[in-house]
Amino acid sequence: MNRISLAAAILAATALPSAALADVLIDNVDGVRIDEDGELDRFTGLWIDDDGKIAGVLDRGDDRPKTDFRLDGEGRVMMPGLIDAHLHVMGVGFGELTLDLSDTNSLSEAQQKIADFARENPGRPWILGRGWNQEKWGLGRFPTAAELDQVVADRPVWLERVDGHAGWANTAALKAAGVTKATKDVAGGNIMRLPSGEPAGVFVDAAGDLVARVVPEPRPRDRDAALAKAQEKLLAFGITAAADMGTTMEDWQTMRRAGDSGRLKLRIMAYAAGVDAMEAIAGPGPTPWLYDDRLRLGGVKLYLDGALGSRGAWLKAPYADDHDNTGLPLLGPAQLRNLMSRAAMDGFQVATHAIGDAANAELLGAIEELSETYTGDRRWRIEHAQIVTPADIARFGQAGIIASMQPVHQTSDRLMAEARLGPDRLDGAYAWSSIAQTGARLAFGSDAPVESPDPQAGLATAFTREDAEGQPFGGWFPAEAVSRENAIRGFTQDAAYAGFAEGRFGRLVEGERADFLFVDRDPTLVSPAQLRETRVLETWIGGERVYAHSGQDGPD
Repeated sequence: MNRISLAAAILAATALPSAALADVLIDNVDGVRIDEDGELDRFTGLWIDDDGKIAGVLDRGDDRPKTDFRLDGEGRVMMPGLIDAHLHVMGVGFGELTLDLSDTNSLSEAQQKIADFARENPGRPWILGRGWNQEKWGLGRFPTAAELDQVVADRPVWLERVDGHAGWANTAALKAAGVTKATKDVAGGNIMRLPSGEPAGVFVDAAGDLVARVVPEPRPRDRDAALAKAQEKLLAFGITAAADMGTTMEDWQTMRRAGDSGRLKLRIMAYAAGVDAMEAIAGPGPTPWLYDDRLRLGGVKLYLDGALGSRGAWLKAPYADDHDNTGLPLLGPAQLRNLMSRAAMDGFQVATHAIGDAANAELLGAIEELSETYTGDRRWRIEHAQIVTPADIARFGQAGIIASMQPVHQTSDRLMAEARLGPDRLDGAYAWSSIAQTGARLAFGSDAPVESPDPQAGLATAFTREDAEGQPFGGWFPAEAVSRENAIRGFTQDAAYAGFAEGRFGRLVEGERADFLFVDRDPTLVSPAQLRETRVLETWIGGERVYAHSGQDGPD
């Protein structure tokens, strides 16, 4: 056995082709994990076999096996690779290649950034981007096409809202789409209009398709570049696996190209963008795991309502700040059950977006009904589950429901949720602890690119209910916080379980894939503020190092 420093061993190990990796003992680590019993455990060595799986987890004093290589971890903190249970892989990548307005704090700041981007990219036929948020700007209304025209009038502009549930177009984009005063609203969407009846420039939910359908499709090389950017960003944050919510055929083909060429490092649990895409991609049933457990399409993503920010979330009572509006149910009761049945009858997992309390109640009812027909381990997923009537929370404990929730939404949405709902309807808002107490499994994610994919921010939020500034002090509805250990479970083993990946990855236990991180601090001991500043030093997937910190500032 050769004993070499971690830095030298990395060079040796990563030089080997993945199919010929030698077995390795990474010793002298300050390891922390969730063990086979679901408890927090510490260890000092990780034994990895030549298939990239864990052959043993070693404590101080345990006999060390004879291996081809022994890497000295130099006392650094090792933790499980983190899993994002809900994001949009290609959206993250395209967000890196297009205009990002998520850091703008006012309309004028956004206009300046749009103008700068257009000037720097004169050859782009359309200016595309996302991330605007009129609530963050303090605008009190949606922006208009005229305000876009002030900075870019010579070509179409189409910018998605931060939550992806509204789009903002300039006049050139309206003309390209043929949208006029005479254009009728579409089912499941709204065209925001001026007092004259002319389209104002913002399209909510399904209405966005009126413009999006004429936006030029990315070329395959554009998609390949986007996937590469997404992997680069996610791996730098220590994300080793993710549930891709809304995988299209084009997305799937991009992922397959990456897998075929050895460029797919991230593990992706794909959920098709609707039943038609599900059938086109996978055929009569879920795909097998491909590329050493790096890719599988096992489910379908459905949408039952919109988002709070655009007032599209479907509520039981009108919005507190829009008394004639209860939001947008995107599917009728029969449509919802038919789509869920089409997926379930072929063994696909169903993941349904439900944000408002009416949407969650309707979805819970549909799951209860369909569970009588589709028995067995279905793991029905409710994506977001943000606003739930307290009386409905107990229903989450039935039928093996997975509550797929995003802790950072609570801090981003807090003030807006208070305005949308009023003080008397917040008891079931972002109710992580109450839902977990019913027996439902919590799977945590980020919804990137809606939010940053940084899982450390999600972990800190989950057990504090405070934002990055420590507000509100003591936490927003602090009884709904989960323990630090349960937060880690939500971003590791429970996120894997939510995608039927348990036993393959998600835990540092014998027989599972060796997906782990070296970080610069112990996530179980530091303060929430310090946790948010965690730097990922290295990311390893299947016993292969796929990211190393360069010494520069961490990822955005």
